[in-house]
Amino acid sequence: MSITLGHYLTLGAILFAMSVIGIFMNRRNLIVLLMAIELMLLAVNLNFVAFSHYLGDLAGQVFVFFILTVAAAESAIGLAILVVLFRNRSTINVDELDALKG
Repeated sequence: MSITLGHYLTLGAILFAMSVIGIFMNRRNLIVLLMAIELMLLAVNLNFVAFSHYLGDLAGQVFVFFILTVAAAESAIGLAILVVLFRNRSTINVDELDALKG
């Protein structure tokens, strides 16, 4: 039995659904929200690589490198903001961070 495109797409859909569920079910912890967003990006990347391999074109795999670069920058900036919020407010609970007015 070989692994087909449908297997990769099913796995990508499961990962994407898990990340959407993680975002909607856990609205309190900011770290879990960031992890769910990263999982969503990885599910999309899996689909890009699967279609790229299936079509024999490297454009999808090159595009994945750009997405991973943006995701790494987003993670670094998000965690830096999280550290600053924790130092100022002593919590990372999203419900208590509603007063972010400048």
